[in-house]
Amino acid sequence: MYTSNNIEQHPLEPFLPSNASVLMLGSFPPQRKRWSMDFFYPNLQNDMWRIFGYIFFNDREYFLTENKKAFNKTLLEAFLKEKGIALYDTASSVIRLQDNASDKFLEVVEPTDIGLLLKQIPQCKAIITTGQKATDLVCEYFSVKQPAIGNKTEINYLDRQLFLYRMPSSSRAYPLKLEKKSELYAQAFNDLNILH
Repeated sequence: MYTSNNIEQHPLEPFLPSNASVLMLGSFPPQRKRWSMDFFYPNLQNDMWRIFGYIFFNDREYFLTENKKAFNKTLLEAFLKEKGIALYDTASSVIRLQDNASDKFLEVVEPTDIGLLLKQIPQCKAIITTGQKATDLVCEYFSVKQPAIGNKTEINYLDRQLFLYRMPSSSRAYPLKLEKKSELYAQAFNDLNILH
């Protein structure tokens, strides 16, 4: 039996630059003991920011601090604002069924109100999901069919037309080489005119 003591609230505020044309949604942050910085995808074992470094700067270590022990939050925030990329997660509160960050063992108590996020970023024309649970929750929210990994589907929401891009998880538990993951993310960013 779960009690409210087991419930974890999302520890971060949504990152919503006013010029955002893309909203990237993961599932939920890892436990704080795994954080290297106070921001999204903070675990050094997660390759999201290496994928970004590789795609945009041809350097997977671009967003690491000098000592390589953390990601550089200041650099990341400035870059994401410049590119118009917003970040949050599809779960606002969860229960961890095991002592790890695996989506498999996350029970979503309260899904995120994605519509509320979109209201704050009126220029947003695409949602990118970064894993299976995030994709499940977004597809459920908008009642759309899941695209295959690396593909997109259309979302008609209120008076807006959006695209949902389903990307592979940046977790190392997801069995795909960083270069291959980067290729799929690069295609989406290219499609959305963010790459150049």
